[in-house]
Amino acid sequence: MKILVFGATGSQQFNVIAEGKKKGAEVFAATSSEKSFDKLKDAGATPVLGDLSDVAKMNEITKGIDAIAFMIPVSLPNPFDGLVYAKNVIDAAKANGVKKIVWNTSGWIPEQKIGVPTDDVKLDIKDYLINSGLEYVIIEPTIYMENMMGGFCAPFITNEKKLAYPTPEAMPIGWIASKDVSAFVVEAIYNEDLKADTFQISGLENLKGNDLAERFSKGFGDNIVYYAQPPQEFKEILAPYVGEAGASAVASYYESLKTATEYPSKFNPEMNKVLEKLPVKMTSLEEWARDNKGYFTN
Repeated sequence: MKILVFGATGSQQFNVIAEGKKKGAEVFAATSSEKSFDKLKDAGATPVLGDLSDVAKMNEITKGIDAIAFMIPVSLPNPFDGLVYAKNVIDAAKANGVKKIVWNTSGWIPEQKIGVPTDDVKLDIKDYLINSGLEYVIIEPTIYMENMMGGFCAPFITNEKKLAYPTPEAMPIGWIASKDVSAFVVEAIYNEDLKADTFQISGLENLKGNDLAERFSKGFGDNIVYYAQPPQEFKEILAPYVGEAGASAVASYYESLKTATEYPSKFNPEMNKVLEKLPVKMTSLEEWARDNKGYFTN
């Protein structure tokens, strides 16, 4: 099995390499920069240069590939470029006889367009993939535990013993570890019965803010309290990483949650049914905090 991974230089797809290697796959990882080659080689992948905007390159690097673990970059200056990039990969996969694409959507896709470009474009990508004629599996994860390693959260844990996140304390979230999502992606590649399937996945615990801090504290070994970060503060910290426009768009979503009468669902209560088809050993928040304690203390 030859698997081509997109997005492997980031935390959301990096673990697909290790999960694929566990299954005995030969893993190739696409990157737009040779600077990432050593990181990808050390993880066990064969790095290949491939800019998603380059149609010819997509056709070149998908030749001889059995399956693609796909993801669109999260922070594109123009979110609608995501559809162009997805079409380039899907068209190349179809032309070269790739057997299956498994798409990690980096979040649950809304049922209809909501006026947020980063979400709306995913509906267009989904339609294009479904109508491509390729076998596919769509993996829609909730919020990553790794988000807590971001610049808007980690320094608060380290310096103030606060778990900062821009969601109201009362909003429950089924946080999920990136390595678990990667495991779902690889299981979906290898499950031959899955040919046109979509899974909304989450962690097994639906945690409000104070519950989140309590679980984190147990794993971390110190008392950490939840801090419902004001969206404006979040935006100012995030802007240097994703740009002012991107930060404003994300912050506006969190601003809307402050006055919401009903919170959007970020938890799948029927994960047992998902795990029957995609058997993955799930990581609890407490386990994740224990495993990553060094990140917040060094």
